[in-house]
Amino acid sequence: MFRTFIEPFRHPYPKFDQTVQAGGTEGAGAAGTGRRRKAKPKNWSAALGRIWLYLAKRRLKLMLVLLMVVFSSALSLLGPYLIGRAIDRYLEGGNDGQWVQFLLGLGLVYLLYSLTSWLQNIWMIEIAQETVFRMRYDLFSHLHRLPIPFFGKRQQGEIMSRLTNDVDNVSSTLNSSAIQLFSSVLILAGTLSVMLFLSPLLTLLTFIVVPLMLLGMRWITRRTGPLYKERQRNLGELNGYIEETLSGQRIVKAFSQEEKVIRGFRERNEAIRDSGFWAQTISGFIPKLMNGLNNLSFAIVAGIGGILAIRGSITVGVIIVFVEYARQFTRPLNDLANQWNTLLSAIAGAERVFEVIDEEAESKDESAAQPVAEVKGAVSFANVDFAYEEDGDTLSDITFDVKPGEMIALVGPTGAGKTTLIQLLSRFYDPTSGVITLDGRDIRSIKRESLRSHMAFVLQDSFLFQGTIRENIRFGRLDATDEEVEEAARLANAHGFITRLPGGYDKMLDVGGGGISQGQKQLLAIARAILSNPALLVLDEATSSIDTVTELKIQEGLQRLMQGRTSFVIAHRLNTIRQADSILVLKEGRLIEQGSHEVLLAKGGFYSSLYYGRTDAEEQDQQ
Repeated sequence: MFRTFIEPFRHPYPKFDQTVQAGGTEGAGAAGTGRRRKAKPKNWSAALGRIWLYLAKRRLKLMLVLLMVVFSSALSLLGPYLIGRAIDRYLEGGNDGQWVQFLLGLGLVYLLYSLTSWLQNIWMIEIAQETVFRMRYDLFSHLHRLPIPFFGKRQQGEIMSRLTNDVDNVSSTLNSSAIQLFSSVLILAGTLSVMLFLSPLLTLLTFIVVPLMLLGMRWITRRTGPLYKERQRNLGELNGYIEETLSGQRIVKAFSQEEKVIRGFRERNEAIRDSGFWAQTISGFIPKLMNGLNNLSFAIVAGIGGILAIRGSITVGVIIVFVEYARQFTRPLNDLANQWNTLLSAIAGAERVFEVIDEEAESKDESAAQPVAEVKGAVSFANVDFAYEEDGDTLSDITFDVKPGEMIALVGPTGAGKTTLIQLLSRFYDPTSGVITLDGRDIRSIKRESLRSHMAFVLQDSFLFQGTIRENIRFGRLDATDEEVEEAARLANAHGFITRLPGGYDKMLDVGGGGISQGQKQLLAIARAILSNPALLVLDEATSSIDTVTELKIQEGLQRLMQGRTSFVIAHRLNTIRQADSILVLKEGRLIEQGSHEVLLAKGGFYSSLYYGRTDAEEQDQQ
């Protein structure tokens, strides 16, 4: 037990600091194996430089704050000096008039000190809030410029932790610590100058404790710095785990895995407790160290100063001024030491924010790329290859043509490449080789935003935002009128159930569309797609897991939606795509068959085996 206690003090990096659980900042596996990886050192000076770039945008007000800090620091030095001079004047036999002038002057000094301190605090709060506003805005904006794979590799809760906890860390430090750091440095310089002017000898005696302070601070901060970074990482991992388990609460309960996820939470919570405990415990030594050395400095100055006063080398007033300055000299060091730990935590948070901001954004459009005003819907894939990883192809030699207005069904086993093909068409990814064209134009010559504005998606699990039903439908086209929103709902067979709800189109939906059924969500998603009036439509088995009556309504809405539009339907139930103009059969990333439902059945190939539910082994036996 004793070895456990002293371990952090023997090494700059405690054992538990050198590893973090996998999946926190590097992947979505936080709920998995619990493997550990080594924490990498960070470039703190670069993080501070980037924070300064944000602060510099309010340069004028920042200069005013620094000016107020200079004034308040000078006034804080002037007060003790006036007191010492007054005591000497009193001992020399000063009159009452001089005492009145002294009191008025001292009162004015402290009044101005209060005013300048208040102004610098108010202005610094404004600067800090503007800084973190810009930082949070830049982070959120950049998240929407990142490619889809970024979000697939990270937990949502961990990303949210950077937007909230880490940015708040920077905010609290700028609000409370920035001024104190500036002020402490100025007071140190000013106090040292006045002390040297009054008595170089006493100044030298005061400095005896400074090396001890610096050594103590260095010893402590070498240990607390990594711990604060560890705590921020652990906090982000815990947030990700909480978000993941709460989102999958139905699965947790369905498989009776409550104890497992509670154990996972406890492990991550313990990691935060351990790193937080040691960070706070070790940094808690700083004020104790400073107070002890401060008292030692006071004793040295008072003792030696008293001897010098008796001998007539200095006056009593100088001793009193020196005692106060000795305290005032060590107090900024104490403040710097205390704020240093806060600064470490803020830098750790800022690094995590900048780490995301530095993530490579979705590749920019080619310089010659242009928007398209009108799309007919002719799509062509010519010898398209694509691989997520370098060691193998996900899609290989995909070639097919689609005429405007045709319905194309994509079928095949799980992992065959159906969704990947759609992601290539929408340019979430670009092909490794080959060409994809829209109306004869290479889609790489079309701006992504313009390309996607002509597409609409109705997915198996449609996502709705927190807000009214009207706002969720209008998400398809923000400039749509209320009449257009309601007409889209009618075409999607959603108007009837909407009007029966309390509040109708103005009913507030919970996050994810809570409060309505899955089928009703699908109808709203279809209405949203109809409102966007796309030329290209992507359907990912929008009627799965829906009751028969609702499925008929959805199918009717989908037929209206697909009318006159080029549609790609990812099919899991083959009886729903018999009317497709062409069916593309994918297997292991290759297009092995294509044609109409009747043609493919007559061919008796892989599609036929899928349709009739035969396995590959049965198919080989039949042949």
